[in-house]
Amino acid sequence: MSVIRLLVLGAVRQHGRAHGYQVRNDLEFWGAHEWSNAKPGSIYHALKQMAKQGLLIAHETAPSPAGGPPRTEYELTDAGEEAYLDMLRESLRAHDQRIDVLTAGVGFIVDLPREEAIELLRERVAALDGWREEVEKHWTPAPTPAEWGHIGEIMRLWVQNSASQAEWTRGLIDRLSAGAYVMAGEGQRSVDVLPHGMANPFA
Repeated sequence: MSVIRLLVLGAVRQHGRAHGYQVRNDLEFWGAHEWSNAKPGSIYHALKQMAKQGLLIAHETAPSPAGGPPRTEYELTDAGEEAYLDMLRESLRAHDQRIDVLTAGVGFIVDLPREEAIELLRERVAALDGWREEVEKHWTPAPTPAEWGHIGEIMRLWVQNSASQAEWTRGLIDRLSAGAYVMAGEGQRSVDVLPHGMANPFA
């Protein structure tokens, strides 16, 4: 999955219409430039490419009041909305993606109805549990025989990582079930990533 596409579509969707600098500012405030490939060049490239592919509409705007050049504002098309939600769902249910995929998905989880998000996370837990059982049954010697040496630590790492991910996911399910966060269809929420008047500390 392309994390940059998910991040960019989600950031544009939050605003309804957004120009590249807004998208970049939002993603940098999240620290996405540190934990994903959301660098300035890749953000602008993704915007242009997805406009060519029909996932975004590019609107030419008037020159800025400060005298700068016109900015292009982007808006999701119906196809862009469908692609975004498909990627978001997959980022939450898949257990075998890189951590930046899950991180991006959690960042936009409130764009889904509560029950759907919970069900996707339950799928994730089931997949993690099944995969861990498979590793423990077929791949993890207990105790690790001498001939495995340090390679046995790889299996221990896999098992421990899947267990901790499942534990965190169950915790998120519990929080959502208890009513945490304003999810899709539950009312208005702010589209601003930065509080009003706060400068982006990462810019």
